[in-house]
Amino acid sequence: MVPVQGLTGARVAVLGLGRSGLSAALALAAGGAVPVCWDDNEAARGRAEEEGLVCEPLLKAGSFGDIARLIVSPGIPHLYPAPNPVVAVALAAGVPVDNDISLFFQSFATRDWDSFDVAPRVVAVTGSNGKSTTSALIHHILEHVNRPAQLAGNIGRGVLDLEPAVDGEVVVLELSSYQTELARNLTPDVAVFTNLSPDHLDRHHGMGGYFAAKRRLFAEGGPDRAVIGVDEPEGVFLAGQMSEGRADDRVIRVSVERKLAGPGWQVFARKGFLAEVRKGKQIASIDLRNVPGLPGAHNHQNACAAYAVCRTLGLAPRVIEAAFNTFGGLPHRSQLIAEQGGVRFVNDSKATNVDSAAKALSAFKNVRWICGGLEKEGGLDGLAQASQTVKKAYVIGREAAGFAMQLSVEAEVCGTMAAAVVQAVAEAEPGDVVLLAPAAASFDQYDSFERRGEDFIAEVEKALG
Repeated sequence: MVPVQGLTGARVAVLGLGRSGLSAALALAAGGAVPVCWDDNEAARGRAEEEGLVCEPLLKAGSFGDIARLIVSPGIPHLYPAPNPVVAVALAAGVPVDNDISLFFQSFATRDWDSFDVAPRVVAVTGSNGKSTTSALIHHILEHVNRPAQLAGNIGRGVLDLEPAVDGEVVVLELSSYQTELARNLTPDVAVFTNLSPDHLDRHHGMGGYFAAKRRLFAEGGPDRAVIGVDEPEGVFLAGQMSEGRADDRVIRVSVERKLAGPGWQVFARKGFLAEVRKGKQIASIDLRNVPGLPGAHNHQNACAAYAVCRTLGLAPRVIEAAFNTFGGLPHRSQLIAEQGGVRFVNDSKATNVDSAAKALSAFKNVRWICGGLEKEGGLDGLAQASQTVKKAYVIGREAAGFAMQLSVEAEVCGTMAAAVVQAVAEAEPGDVVLLAPAAASFDQYDSFERRGEDFIAEVEKALG
């Protein structure tokens, strides 16, 4: 645990007692603060009380009279589409609203670091797609070279559940827009922006607000190094804002759409080959085409970003390449789960928006595509070009018929995962890929994208006998 510093003796309200909220409350108590907790869910309050925490309603009269700060869990809205009532009361009372990510950055460094030979470093990864894979890949590479490393944030454990840093350690954080938007302290040593595509637009009141939430990771603290995907206009703009000039190698530009040139530092992938160019000269090249855990251009983008981060940390290209080849990938992200009769079965349940699904489709040929779910804003037009690899779509979800009507490929309305898998297996031929890439959220039928992916795996196993 990372005890929270700077709030000793202060009463700090904590709203939301899920993983991050409960962790924040315990870390506040460990640092000498007095957490006052609330969650509308009775079971969540019960778990907190079992840990010795005090729970009391935060909307009663005078609740914020002596509160120093309100810590809010990521899923709780604070501005759009409307503030949570507790957040609104806190803001009206002049109480700062913050989150666990901010508490981590204000508390992670300690006096113990004065005796370290190499100061610990924090790498923070954000973007629309690829955050989890990029974060996990960086962590994997560090473990491959026996460098002390921890992984947390939107992936794995809560940031305040991390162990205190040791000499030379690297902490890798995956941060969502919900986390970066609210944190008052954001000071990573290396910040990564993978890409940007429409997502969570209701929460951020449109693309401008969504990009602004991501941009805060770079603007608030000023990282020593910024690794920025420049395949969208927002990435190009951000790289320009962070750079002092064309030769400023504190900004590493990343692309999988074009060759990058210039006097600065670039990492790009074309036709499956990663290249590092610095000061106009190619430094290294890696063949990514047969790396099993990183299929497709979208994973090559993840590889480029992870490579750039690890180069800033002093790792050699060939060491990074060796680690790439031992990376097994993440569950529910281009995860090969079975192969039978020349047919591969791939679980990409994490493809919850149009852009991520399009990238998953582009990674394979002869796709029998299982898709559908709770459709997000913006429609499905972005899938048209990627659908060229699709032989047939099998649509699931409560609104499967409406979803199917928007597709530009032959589509069968299946409704359930079981029906979709059975039909896809019956029609699949050698060389086909049965791919779950929903292009939609899971909440119409499942609690999470993980549960949806697990159901796909179970149904494939059942169908294959």
